[in-house]
Amino acid sequence: GVGRNIVEDVANYGEKVAFVSLVDKGGIGDDVIRHLETRGVNTSYVLSSKNGMGNWLAIFDETGDVCANISKRPDLLPICGILERREENIFTNSAGLLLEIDIDEKIVAMAMTMAEKHKVPVYGVISNIDLAMERMAYIKKLDCFICNRQESSVLFNIGFDTELKFKSAMEMQGLTAQHRDKLGLKNLIVTLDEQGSVYAGANGEQGFCPAHKVAVVDTTGAGDSFFAGVSVGLSQSKSLPEACELGTAMAAKVVGVAENVYLP
Repeated sequence: GVGRNIVEDVANYGEKVAFVSLVDKGGIGDDVIRHLETRGVNTSYVLSSKNGMGNWLAIFDETGDVCANISKRPDLLPICGILERREENIFTNSAGLLLEIDIDEKIVAMAMTMAEKHKVPVYGVISNIDLAMERMAYIKKLDCFICNRQESSVLFNIGFDTELKFKSAMEMQGLTAQHRDKLGLKNLIVTLDEQGSVYAGANGEQGFCPAHKVAVVDTTGAGDSFFAGVSVGLSQSKSLPEACELGTAMAAKVVGVAENVYLP
């Protein structure tokens, strides 16, 4: 679901984008492919297979935020075969690879090796921060890593409810820069919900990008759209502050409507 949201966000923004993934054989999988194709997504690298799509049951609180979820992970290892067979087509002339870091490690390792070979920048998104922490070696190779405030408490090893939850944006900016250096990351962004986001770059730049003021309808998908916007911006050689602003603008569009993807 995360990958599909992001690829649709990028396509809706107007960029050429290809989806490397799996769908279930049959009706639901066919519907996913048709929907993405209507958005202009290249689905020629999508393989239909048994258990190609997992299941995710989410429980939302009264503000629309996810407070609990249960998931059944799909078998994504056939993606390795797609990468092996179509490496040149996928990576040649690519402006960037948007990669879910917490999918099967074999896929992550293969994709990042190929991206490095073809000199393609990699932007990482996560769904499980605890699993991501086990893959710090890969995260250090990313051109940009994005997480939210609660996830950053694990990344920074700072208690969330006892300390990080109450930090101001300025304090979060300092902590983000400090831990970017400590962890040896290139570019690190931490989103702060309605406050906006803070960033720290490899060249020493750091800053705060305020959120846009909008009437919130549904926050679902906002993080995916923010990631898509930042990744598009960086792949277009925008500065880190400019990329954060693009991500913020796309996320603001999503929270202001009932849709969970960016619509221009």
